[in-house]
Amino acid sequence: MPRTVHIIGAGLAGLSAAVRLATPDNRVVVHEATAFAGGRCRSYHDASVGMTIDNGNHLLLSGNHAALAFLHAIGSEHRLIGPPAAEFPFVDLKNGARWTLRFNDGRLPLWIFDSTRRVPGTRALNYLSMARLLWGRPDKAVGETIACKGALYSGLIEPLLLAALNIDPPQGSAKLAAAVIRETLAAGGRACRPLIARDGLAPTLIEPALDYLRGRGVQIRFEHQLRGMRFEGQRVQTLNFGDETVALGDADAVILAVPPYAAVSLVQGITVPNEFRAIVNAHFRIEPPAGQPPILGVINGTTQWIFAFPGRLSVTVSAGDRLLDTPREELARAIWAEVAQASALPAEPLPPWQIVRERRATFAATPAQDQRRPGPQTAWRNLLLAGDWTNTGLPATIEGAIRSGNRAAKLVSRP
Repeated sequence: MPRTVHIIGAGLAGLSAAVRLATPDNRVVVHEATAFAGGRCRSYHDASVGMTIDNGNHLLLSGNHAALAFLHAIGSEHRLIGPPAAEFPFVDLKNGARWTLRFNDGRLPLWIFDSTRRVPGTRALNYLSMARLLWGRPDKAVGETIACKGALYSGLIEPLLLAALNIDPPQGSAKLAAAVIRETLAAGGRACRPLIARDGLAPTLIEPALDYLRGRGVQIRFEHQLRGMRFEGQRVQTLNFGDETVALGDADAVILAVPPYAAVSLVQGITVPNEFRAIVNAHFRIEPPAGQPPILGVINGTTQWIFAFPGRLSVTVSAGDRLLDTPREELARAIWAEVAQASALPAEPLPPWQIVRERRATFAATPAQDQRRPGPQTAWRNLLLAGDWTNTGLPATIEGAIRSGNRAAKLVSRP
């Protein structure tokens, strides 16, 4: 008889583990507490803008090998779009300057020697300072490793690390910043090409995964929240879902792929990150103007990135805790004024809009919080952890979530 693997949580970590384990050797059951899959990576119809929007704007890069392999496995890699090369257009709202970072494909950074491809106001020698980030110490913050000032910092390092770490970069973990730099800029342009979900997050990442799993006999149970587990010796013996108790066989396993605050309530004695940072997203129903790039970086504004979709412009503000208490319409108008300036659109009238604020979008990527991230294995032989908050070596990203699910699945598959 095949063993049963119970995956608790249908976010990307849980789904990637399920995709890896959906073989004849395993009976896989995915339990999701809510009525939908995807966690933070989902799409829904919003009445305020009258269209389907994503919960947040998520960017993939061509070097995100685990994420691209996941998309290939579920047959939806064709739903990603992006420029043919590693190009990132920017606008500075303070002085109106516009430029495009253009990375060459190879690892040797030839682009830094071309003034038309690098950050305005920088010289090639300035980029040597970034090498210090490649050896970031686990106990050091970015601000203790490099000088967080100057044209290179404001035009490249700050936008990159703010988006990746979701924290003001000087406070961020130098070790995590090093991982980001190694897998992006240091890997060359082939790893840096930006990719976005053309049709939305759910049609690209979630719905094809659910179809893939159902086609292989995986049972997916929504609104089926795990209430507790009974431990005995070195194993989890039963799962308590409130109105149902599931006994585990000797070969069965559990992958707990839930947020850290849920995991710590289910498993006593584990250490998890306990500080978080917010992300604020704004969506505006308006047709992007001709020539609007799919992704536009914004300097010297509340807005950080503008994403262009059919019939919609969307904005992401990382480390957005300072905006959590701003009245919604006030925030929408302030962000739209910046979007209009950046995209050469009329500031009035305000288009139909929606503000989405996620208070606990990611763990706070400080050195102290990074050191609280547990590995996949626990004190119980048949219980594994997955999630972008576990010790993946990366910040809390789609790539990190999928890697964590793959890692947990690999450990389950070991004899």
